[in-house]
Amino acid sequence: MPIERFSIPCSEDAVADLRERLSRTRWVNEGWDTASPFGVELPILKEICGYWKDGFDWKRQVERLSAFGHFQYRSAAGTIHFLHLKGVGPAPMPLILTHGWPGSFVEMLGILPRLADPAAFGGDPRDAFDVVVPSLPGFGYSSRPLEPGMNAFRVAELWVELMSELGYGRFAAQGGDLGASVTTALGLRHAERIIGIHLNFIPGSYRPFLEKDAELTEAEQGFLRDAAAWSEENGAYAHMQRTRPLTASVGLNDSPAGLAAWILEKFRDWSDCGGDIYSRFSRDELLTNLTIYWMTESIGSSFRMYVEGKRVPMAFGPEDFVSVPTAVAHFPRELFFPPQSWVERGYDVRRWTSMVRGGHFAAAEEPELLAEDLRTFFRELR
Repeated sequence: MPIERFSIPCSEDAVADLRERLSRTRWVNEGWDTASPFGVELPILKEICGYWKDGFDWKRQVERLSAFGHFQYRSAAGTIHFLHLKGVGPAPMPLILTHGWPGSFVEMLGILPRLADPAAFGGDPRDAFDVVVPSLPGFGYSSRPLEPGMNAFRVAELWVELMSELGYGRFAAQGGDLGASVTTALGLRHAERIIGIHLNFIPGSYRPFLEKDAELTEAEQGFLRDAAAWSEENGAYAHMQRTRPLTASVGLNDSPAGLAAWILEKFRDWSDCGGDIYSRFSRDELLTNLTIYWMTESIGSSFRMYVEGKRVPMAFGPEDFVSVPTAVAHFPRELFFPPQSWVERGYDVRRWTSMVRGGHFAAAEEPELLAEDLRTFFRELR
């Protein structure tokens, strides 16, 4: 069968190896000015790595994760791991949620029950969704792509295949970060299958088609300047991942402390935490995501989406327009974010919500706000 049940593996030997590697970490010189944005402060990094070594219970987290329904879809392009939670209501709408980097399916655990069973959270059961959460190719328990070409458009094709195998003719889609690119590709190339899309990020490579004499608004010009400035100051990781992924992945795949530094910096800097990462995420939440990258040795393969995105950016041609109904949720601590007019040049924007709090990891940071926006938007499309 192309779809099978999946159990998350848990190896005591792998846990022992992780702890042994953490115990032998060679920490760098501590002479850096910790008030400057050079990366995660060493005291914080040492503290969480110490907990990872001595306090974090991976077996317990596997048991927690296993409470959700895990499956594998065997496609011609490789195996796709996914969660599938049936909705509790009279007519649940099928919805696929796509995570980004440096996240995983773990980002969606808080929002999953709110979408599948809204009545359990004080909502209307008529707003229920059948929720599917795949792991992107090369992430977590999905297969590593073995051939070039696994870009957002190819992933969108796989999502259509997966939803067909699950019996869903038409479905809704939501995503942020890399997931926003995949969700955009679904709306752009598979409109006949898509009820509507919801984004909490606009793909960084997105450029609408502009006529030669098109004039940009002041807000649009300012956004392009701000995006370029952000990339200059903060985009080294992305440039490395899309140009020299092998060089970066060798060290990150070998050193758990290095992996922690690379990933936790993003959770601190991109979330609405004011510099206090634990105000938004618990140690166990952060380390569960990290441990999935570590145990599956997928940090290098997770970079492939950056390589492919560079080769095939989300640059619209004259015939490109996302014609399916689109909703955008703008969380205030999100990375550079375009004005509504810029998005409307390429999407049929029906709803635009300016959130009061939250950052890049919206589903994990503000599951209630994001779930409510999804329910409200898709209510009119049922």
